[in-house]
Amino acid sequence: MSKSYRSVLTAAAATVSLGCLTAPAMAQGAWAAHHPLRAEVDARLAKQDRRIDEKVRMGQLGPAQAAHLHAADRRIRAQEDRMAARHGGHITEGEQRKLNAEEDRVSQEIGM
Repeated sequence: MSKSYRSVLTAAAATVSLGCLTAPAMAQGAWAAHHPLRAEVDARLAKQDRRIDEKVRMGQLGPAQAAHLHAADRRIRAQEDRMAARHGGHITEGEQRKLNAEEDRVSQEIGM
């Protein structure tokens, strides 16, 4: 195989790999721009999920307690999905406040 052919293949592979990495991020950005209230709720749920996992790794939460907290977050996400279904994919500011209050309760259970 010639050096130039190998260079073209390497460049093509790099381009495809980069596209696979950036496409989901760009899609998420576009979605977040059209659904800013949901994006905020979802980002907070993701952060809480990471906090729960970190507390388990550090031995500050047991598996049963972590499962309970993850289940609470799943219920909040399901509630958000139901709310959004009523409004064409969006949630209202009042619904966001309600979801944030529920996330606050879970966050307190997770602890600092």
